[in-house]
Amino acid sequence: MQHFVFRWFVTTFAVFVAAPIVGISYGDRIGCLLAASLLLGIVNAFIRPVLLLLSLPLILVTLGVFILIINALMLKFVGEIVPCFEVPGFWRAFWGAIIISIVSWIMSAFFRGTDGRVHVLTHHTQIRRVRGRVIDPDERG
Repeated sequence: MQHFVFRWFVTTFAVFVAAPIVGISYGDRIGCLLAASLLLGIVNAFIRPVLLLLSLPLILVTLGVFILIINALMLKFVGEIVPCFEVPGFWRAFWGAIIISIVSWIMSAFFRGTDGRVHVLTHHTQIRRVRGRVIDPDERG
Protein backbone atom coordinates (compact mmCIF):
# COMPACT_ATOMS: atom_id res chain seq x y z
CA MET A 1 0.00 0.00 0.00
CA GLN A 2 2.87 2.37 0.81
CA HIS A 3 4.39 1.78 -2.65
CA PHE A 4 1.03 2.57 -4.30
CA VAL A 5 0.66 5.83 -2.37
CA PHE A 6 4.24 6.77 -3.21
CA ARG A 7 3.69 6.14 -6.94
CA TRP A 8 0.45 8.14 -6.78
CA PHE A 9 2.30 11.05 -5.14
CA VAL A 10 5.05 10.89 -7.77
CA THR A 11 2.52 10.90 -10.62
CA THR A 12 0.56 13.75 -9.02
CA PHE A 13 3.70 15.83 -8.62
CA ALA A 14 4.78 15.08 -12.20
CA VAL A 15 1.39 16.15 -13.59
CA PHE A 16 1.52 19.25 -11.38
CA VAL A 17 4.92 20.18 -12.86
CA ALA A 18 3.91 19.44 -16.47
CA ALA A 19 0.50 21.14 -16.43
CA PRO A 20 1.58 24.81 -16.54
CA ILE A 21 4.43 24.09 -18.96
CA VAL A 22 2.33 22.50 -21.70
CA GLY A 23 -1.07 24.04 -20.97
CA ILE A 24 -2.93 21.21 -19.26
CA SER A 25 -5.75 22.54 -17.11
CA TYR A 26 -7.07 20.96 -13.92
CA GLY A 27 -9.14 23.88 -12.69
CA ASP A 28 -6.67 24.78 -9.89
CA ARG A 29 -8.31 22.13 -7.68
CA ILE A 30 -6.12 19.63 -5.93
CA GLY A 31 -8.94 17.06 -5.94
CA CYS A 32 -9.07 17.12 -9.73
CA LEU A 33 -5.29 16.76 -9.93
CA LEU A 34 -5.37 13.81 -7.51
CA ALA A 35 -8.21 12.11 -9.41
CA ALA A 36 -6.52 12.60 -12.78
CA SER A 37 -3.18 11.28 -11.55
CA LEU A 38 -4.89 8.29 -9.92
CA LEU A 39 -6.69 7.46 -13.17
CA LEU A 40 -3.47 8.01 -15.12
CA GLY A 41 -1.70 5.51 -12.86
CA ILE A 42 -4.50 2.97 -13.28
CA VAL A 43 -4.56 3.43 -17.05
CA ASN A 44 -0.78 3.09 -17.23
CA ALA A 45 -0.92 -0.06 -15.10
CA PHE A 46 -3.67 -1.90 -16.97
CA ILE A 47 -4.33 -0.47 -20.45
CA ARG A 48 -0.83 0.69 -21.46
CA PRO A 49 0.79 -2.79 -21.27
CA VAL A 50 -1.89 -4.20 -23.59
CA LEU A 51 -1.36 -1.35 -26.06
CA LEU A 52 2.41 -1.84 -25.89
CA LEU A 53 2.04 -5.52 -26.64
CA LEU A 54 -0.37 -4.95 -29.51
CA SER A 55 1.81 -2.25 -31.06
CA LEU A 56 5.12 -4.07 -30.59
CA PRO A 57 5.88 -4.29 -34.34
CA LEU A 58 5.30 -0.55 -34.73
CA ILE A 59 7.45 0.15 -31.67
CA LEU A 60 10.27 -1.91 -33.16
CA VAL A 61 10.02 -0.22 -36.57
CA THR A 62 10.08 3.27 -35.01
CA LEU A 63 12.87 2.29 -32.59
CA GLY A 64 10.66 2.98 -29.57
CA VAL A 65 9.37 6.40 -30.60
CA PHE A 66 5.83 5.03 -30.81
CA ILE A 67 5.92 4.52 -27.03
CA LEU A 68 5.88 8.31 -26.70
CA ILE A 69 2.70 8.40 -28.79
CA ILE A 70 1.10 5.73 -26.59
CA ASN A 71 2.00 7.77 -23.49
CA ALA A 72 0.42 10.85 -25.05
CA LEU A 73 -2.73 8.90 -25.91
CA MET A 74 -2.98 7.67 -22.31
CA LEU A 75 -2.76 11.26 -21.03
CA LYS A 76 -5.31 12.44 -23.60
CA PHE A 77 -7.60 9.55 -22.61
CA VAL A 78 -7.48 10.65 -18.95
CA GLY A 79 -8.34 14.18 -20.13
CA GLU A 80 -11.43 12.81 -21.84
CA ILE A 81 -12.59 10.80 -18.81
CA VAL A 82 -11.99 13.27 -15.95
CA PRO A 83 -14.26 16.28 -16.60
CA CYS A 84 -12.15 18.87 -14.75
CA PHE A 85 -8.84 17.69 -16.30
CA GLU A 86 -8.41 19.19 -19.76
CA VAL A 87 -5.69 18.27 -22.25
CA PRO A 88 -6.29 20.67 -25.20
CA GLY A 89 -4.67 18.73 -28.04
CA PHE A 90 -2.47 15.81 -29.03
CA TRP A 91 0.79 17.76 -29.10
CA ARG A 92 0.21 19.17 -25.61
CA ALA A 93 -0.49 15.62 -24.46
CA PHE A 94 2.68 14.46 -26.24
CA TRP A 95 4.95 17.02 -24.56
CA GLY A 96 3.11 16.66 -21.26
CA ALA A 97 3.63 12.90 -21.32
CA ILE A 98 7.34 13.41 -21.94
CA ILE A 99 7.65 15.86 -19.03
CA ILE A 100 5.60 13.59 -16.74
CA SER A 101 7.83 10.64 -17.65
CA ILE A 102 11.03 12.57 -16.97
CA VAL A 103 9.82 14.01 -13.65
CA SER A 104 8.52 10.61 -12.52
CA TRP A 105 11.79 8.95 -13.48
CA ILE A 106 13.89 11.53 -11.61
CA MET A 107 11.73 11.36 -8.48
CA SER A 108 11.71 7.55 -8.49
CA ALA A 109 15.49 7.46 -8.94
CA PHE A 110 15.94 10.01 -6.15
CA PHE A 111 13.95 7.96 -3.64
CA ARG A 112 15.28 4.54 -4.67
CA GLY A 113 17.66 2.93 -2.18
CA THR A 114 20.78 0.91 -2.91
CA ASP A 115 18.77 -2.30 -2.49
CA GLY A 116 16.49 -1.31 -5.40
CA ARG A 117 13.44 -0.71 -3.23
CA VAL A 118 11.75 2.66 -2.85
CA HIS A 119 12.40 4.45 0.43
CA VAL A 120 10.86 7.71 1.48
CA LEU A 121 14.11 8.80 3.09
CA THR A 122 17.38 7.22 2.03
CA HIS A 123 20.23 7.13 4.45
CA HIS A 124 22.92 4.70 5.39
CA THR A 125 23.17 3.84 9.06
CA GLN A 126 26.18 1.58 8.75
CA ILE A 127 29.60 2.35 7.45
CA ARG A 128 31.23 -0.71 6.01
CA ARG A 129 34.94 -1.14 6.52
CA VAL A 130 36.92 -2.38 3.58
CA ARG A 131 40.08 -4.38 4.06
CA GLY A 132 43.00 -3.53 1.87
CA ARG A 133 45.73 -1.02 1.50
CA VAL A 134 46.15 2.16 -0.43
CA ILE A 135 48.83 2.07 -3.07
CA ASP A 136 50.78 5.27 -3.46
CA PRO A 137 51.39 6.05 -7.15
CA ASP A 138 55.03 6.94 -6.41
CA GLU A 139 55.72 3.52 -4.82
CA ARG A 140 54.48 1.38 -7.72
CA GLY A 141 57.75 1.38 -9.49
